[in-house]
Amino acid sequence: MHFTSEQRLDDGVLEREFLLGETPGTLWTSGSAPAPLILMAHNNGLPKREPRLVARARHSAARGYAVAAIDTAGCGDRPRSSADEQIRAELRRAMRAGEPVDEIFESFIGPLVEKAVPEWRTTLDALLSLPETGGPVGYQGWTALGIRLAAAEPRIAAAVLFAGGYVPRAVREQAGQITVPLLLLLQWDDEGNPRQRALDLFDAFGTEEKTLHANLGGHTGTPWFETEDGERFFDRHLR
Repeated sequence: MHFTSEQRLDDGVLEREFLLGETPGTLWTSGSAPAPLILMAHNNGLPKREPRLVARARHSAARGYAVAAIDTAGCGDRPRSSADEQIRAELRRAMRAGEPVDEIFESFIGPLVEKAVPEWRTTLDALLSLPETGGPVGYQGWTALGIRLAAAEPRIAAAVLFAGGYVPRAVREQAGQITVPLLLLLQWDDEGNPRQRALDLFDAFGTEEKTLHANLGGHTGTPWFETEDGERFFDRHLR
């Protein structure tokens, strides 16, 4: 892991950009003692510098957590193939037209998740070797990746997921294997994620400790107080 830049922000949080092989990432910390680590992943294709993710990361870091985000293959500023661009365009067109998109999601999201999991695990190895980070480890963000990563990675002790109706079938089948505490955030009027599928997914999780928070509004309308509730959730399970 090679740190390429750092800056101390006005809230006291230290923000450092890093490169791990071809994977660019950001680490936010606010102290020198080993801190519980939160892996923060945005939905497919969005960059680690997406403003909503950065705001949540800084808030959690100021509370005493180490928070990390990366751009996986084809996401953020990393190169995308012509095939990736074509399928993204077809997905946008189908959604605007109200056409079925399940098969497009299967062919696109499934491989994206499978490519992302090894990069996140390699990143986790590197992060936990730093003196300022330690366990336990939490995950927050993209539901499809969170399920697959939690199933593969025993170091993840708790997860906050942003409810997604479109989760690949193979990943959805793993929901029953998830036994760590979960907080699932659902936007009731999410135009891009079928509500009933998200509710069914919540039922499918195998953990005995799971909580569902549902709020009115569209995909990007998650209330800010859910960030604070999420941190209290992590306080219970990571400290």
